[in-house]
Amino acid sequence: MNKLVEDIKKRIIELEVEHRDLDSVIDMLSANGQHEELQLRRLKKRRLQLKDHITLLKMQLIPDIPA
Repeated sequence: MNKLVEDIKKRIIELEVEHRDLDSVIDMLSANGQHEELQLRRLKKRRLQLKDHITLLKMQLIPDIPA
């Protein structure tokens, strides 16, 4: 089980790095003004998917509390 937790934590870190990279690209494209709206929308959608995936993985790390 410990291996599973370590794998999840590693994946979260990878996804957070990709999310930060997308943040930078989106900010750069938005500031530049020379961007394709469709490309920007796709990048923002991918960033949101990453955030959702990170949240789901973090929820897996929280132990179930017996009722």
